[in-house]
Amino acid sequence: MSFLIDSSIVITSQILFFGFGWLFFMRQLFKDYEVRQYVVQVIFSVTFAFSCTMFELIIFEILGVLDSSSRYFHWKMNLCIILIILVFLVPFYIGYFIVSNIWLLHKQQLLFSCLLWLTFMYFFWKLGEPFPILSPKHGILSIEQLISRVGVIGVTLMALLSGFGAVNCPYTYMSYFLRNVTDTDIMALERRLLQTMDMIVSKKKRMAMARRTMYLKGEVHSKPSGFWEMIKSVTTSAAGSENLMQIQQEVDSLEELSRQLFLETADLHATKERIEYSKTFKGKYFNFLGYFFSIYCVWKIFMATINIVFDRVGKTDPVTRGIEITVNYLGIQFDVKFWSQHISFILVGIIIVTSIRGLLITLTKFFYAISSSKSSNVIVLLLAQIMGMYFVSSVLLIRMSMPLEYRTIITEVLGELQFNFYHRWFDVIFLVSALSSMLFLYLAHKQAPEKHMAP
Repeated sequence: MSFLIDSSIVITSQILFFGFGWLFFMRQLFKDYEVRQYVVQVIFSVTFAFSCTMFELIIFEILGVLDSSSRYFHWKMNLCIILIILVFLVPFYIGYFIVSNIWLLHKQQLLFSCLLWLTFMYFFWKLGEPFPILSPKHGILSIEQLISRVGVIGVTLMALLSGFGAVNCPYTYMSYFLRNVTDTDIMALERRLLQTMDMIVSKKKRMAMARRTMYLKGEVHSKPSGFWEMIKSVTTSAAGSENLMQIQQEVDSLEELSRQLFLETADLHATKERIEYSKTFKGKYFNFLGYFFSIYCVWKIFMATINIVFDRVGKTDPVTRGIEITVNYLGIQFDVKFWSQHISFILVGIIIVTSIRGLLITLTKFFYAISSSKSSNVIVLLLAQIMGMYFVSSVLLIRMSMPLEYRTIITEVLGELQFNFYHRWFDVIFLVSALSSMLFLYLAHKQAPEKHMAP
């Protein structure tokens, strides 16, 4: 009876997660497209539901909700289903929709879809060979073989996003990095844009008048009466067409310049709005957050460097370690185990909520940036693949943020993986991503004023 009640709680939450994924798909990703493939919508929503269920089971583990045997069963079942989706179902349908967009392959669509899936499986399997991610005793068909490879891809993605976010967040929030933009700068750029548009209009008028003149002359002298008149008409038309081509090239150059000026003008307007926003109470609050995150970024980069150089991986979760240091320093009586449990719950909850929110925002921006009516199905499935791998690897990394007694069931479910490797790999990729992002943002920030000051 207890197992049925526990299962009903998990299934009800999965239905709610599925509904949220369905609404997100309809209201955000595909709101601008009329043609929808329901199989894509179902796969995306199911992936989202089972990904969120893993986080829910982590919370249940800390709070002691559900019976331990029920939690273990749902952990195992949830993990098996998400791996089937990520390794078998989603890659096959990605190949299927890629082939469906190539009309030459329509007759053998299923065959080529299977070939693409087998190609994915080959590279997916070869991915695990260079990395020490498994215990030698695991068989080729064990669940650890799939988790380990999904974990490598997911941890790499997480580290890249975390490294960029750790640098971009203070750069975005802090008013210190805002360049000084005045109304005079905006008006000068808008004046250049208007002058360019006027030049484009005048040249297009010249082209239209030249074409009209050539057409009228062609009507009048449609039948040359002599040899010299024929030669004269040919040379005149050749000179006219050459002149038109030259004007067209000038128009193309001016249109490209007008696009650049328009983007620069929009950028200046956005920067001016950010300057005004930074003077408000909310803007000052985010400016403070920017300084806080800049300190966090420096600390994270420093700790990642230390972990890489000294090959170090923490054995105690950061909450328990921080409380122990505080208690020993202050010399006060404190129930470390009780408070570490509650603070870990809050910390893990914040990590889960921010991870889901941040990933959904990133996926939405990415989809709008590259999607089209033909490629949208493939892109949504790719986003579902990334989302599932991201959440599976999040469980691998969140495990270290939990007190030791709560890691046991997660370790049993995931198998005997080389967890220390994933943390070291995260530190390496995070450090590379953060330093590369710092260099990129520095060059972009340095180049922006020079671009706007150019005549």
